[in-house]
Amino acid sequence: MANPEDAYTRLSPGGDNAIAVTLGVLGDEWNLWILRHAIAGTRRYCDWFAHGTISHSVLTARLAGLTASGALVRQPYQQRPERFEYVLTERGRSVWPILLAMWAWEQQWSPDAGTALPRMHHRICDSDFVPLLICRACGKSVRRTDIPTSLGPSGDWSRSVPASIDRRRSARARHPAQFLPHTMELLGNRWSAAILGALFLGAARFVDFSRRTSAPPSIVADRLARFARLGVVETRASRERSDWPTYHLTAKGEAFFPAIAMMIDWGQHWFRAPEGPALILRHRSCGNGFRPELHCGACARPLHGRDIDIL
Repeated sequence: MANPEDAYTRLSPGGDNAIAVTLGVLGDEWNLWILRHAIAGTRRYCDWFAHGTISHSVLTARLAGLTASGALVRQPYQQRPERFEYVLTERGRSVWPILLAMWAWEQQWSPDAGTALPRMHHRICDSDFVPLLICRACGKSVRRTDIPTSLGPSGDWSRSVPASIDRRRSARARHPAQFLPHTMELLGNRWSAAILGALFLGAARFVDFSRRTSAPPSIVADRLARFARLGVVETRASRERSDWPTYHLTAKGEAFFPAIAMMIDWGQHWFRAPEGPALILRHRSCGNGFRPELHCGACARPLHGRDIDIL
């Protein structure tokens, strides 16, 4: 029998769906930073604190949140005085493909951002690698355009936008040093995440983003301008009126799809709404429901966490 913390979480009817919950957990820099070190073996509060510039209040809050989400479980390791450590559950361990996809995207598309990203080394072929996104059903590599996506029974936009990552950023805000800066521009704000989702679902006109996300026009304009500066969105003249631009993912934006696909798969596996999934993904080539997996770009074999060194 599976441990209780490894079983999926049944969400409340009509409440946040799997997408909102996933963005609330993984759209946070410190949560990803904590999970990255937990996957490498960190378990105790003092060890996380020694890894970086995190404050006590932030570390305490994030560990509590990750425990509540089922990614970590709090266990005593000493009785007098009583002390606890935080151990990865299967849910937490299964975040590693998402981190690989994010690291690979940052390494390719933001090499000048000052990030100190780890090398990914595959023990099986003894090579550094870039992960490839593969359809689990047929074993073929896929791109975003190969995967038609539609809203599922719990996919209403009002249920997909997490309130928990609606935080304003400032130049003085504390963040993990040099950790996934471009990724957080896309996911670290509730409206950014919602507009990114709309782009991947085919929204192109300004009015489409406003209607689908219910974001105020000023917010839509600000996020689209940020995405353009980041290089993930480009504008084109509308076929209806030349002074009405449409918005489209660039090659950099399309290349973020593996991270999105892995996040959706993780979220819909571990957090399930009673009405059904939030998003339905299908692989056009084989006709099956799309479940992603990562293969090694050097040897083409499936990647497993136990066979990867993060250097």
